[in-house]
Amino acid sequence: MNWILLIIAGFFEVAFAACLGKVKETTGTEMMYWYIGFVVCLAISMILLVKSTQELPIGTAYAVWTGIGAVGTVLFGIFVFKEPATFWRLFFITTLIASIVGLKVVSH
Repeated sequence: MNWILLIIAGFFEVAFAACLGKVKETTGTEMMYWYIGFVVCLAISMILLVKSTQELPIGTAYAVWTGIGAVGTVLFGIFVFKEPATFWRLFFITTLIASIVGLKVVSH
């Protein structure tokens, strides 16, 4: 169950980063809605991270959480914000995914 909470926390990390990206594209009231979305997603992500670290090793949980956030944010940037999908970006994202899976495998 803690791994599921950690994965959900990682998705909310992607969501708060996406909200920041949308803030750059908007003004006025719409921008405030994205800021509110950022704060809400940030709070949910942190609460779930704290909850999951009550049972999981902090080093592994934090690395997995940031890894999910990093991979998800890069992919979100590529598909939604049309950021470049160069060979090296995709190569290093792939190695990051392999590292996250490796941490999950060796954690008890």
